[in-house]
Amino acid sequence: MAGVLTVEAAEIGHDAAATTRLFQRVLVATDTGAASHGAERGAIELAGRVGASLVAVSVIDPSHLRLPGGLFHTRVDQVRTQREVALGRFVGLALQQGIGAQFLIWEGLPGPSVIEAAEAEDADVIVVGSHARGSVGRRLLGSVSTYIVDRSKRWPVIVVCADQRLDDVWPLKRGDDLTQQARTKRHVRRGA
Repeated sequence: MAGVLTVEAAEIGHDAAATTRLFQRVLVATDTGAASHGAERGAIELAGRVGASLVAVSVIDPSHLRLPGGLFHTRVDQVRTQREVALGRFVGLALQQGIGAQFLIWEGLPGPSVIEAAEAEDADVIVVGSHARGSVGRRLLGSVSTYIVDRSKRWPVIVVCADQRLDDVWPLKRGDDLTQQARTKRHVRRGA
């Protein structure tokens, strides 16, 4: 599976304080499913490395809960309850590691909603998972991660597949200059 890291240009100085300011608030987009596990782990790891707070946003798309004919196969409140439980565990894991964390559950189209949440929550970076469908699958089924990468002009976006860790797509060591790495747009592909 290929991982993609996209970092948009950032005009930040090279001092140590600027490195810390670069990522003060990490937003992770998650549907709490298996495809999001890499992003969830990566977001916790990134927030821990740079001392950032963490906000997890999960978007429920009611149109995906309907059967042909308009009947719901699952109610929005059922999905919300499932996500609250999963996100509560995620926040608990972050808190155990000393990372300030919270979660939000929105309803709407996932791609635009994640970008709106990044704006509303004053995020500095977005971490998102991927199903790693490949180019044909993305064209046929769409891709939330591709939507976010393509339309996120303000925020760096890190895409982490379920079986990846943050270092698989963005290898960093403590003390690395994050500002230098975020200065230019980069695409890093790992795996087959």
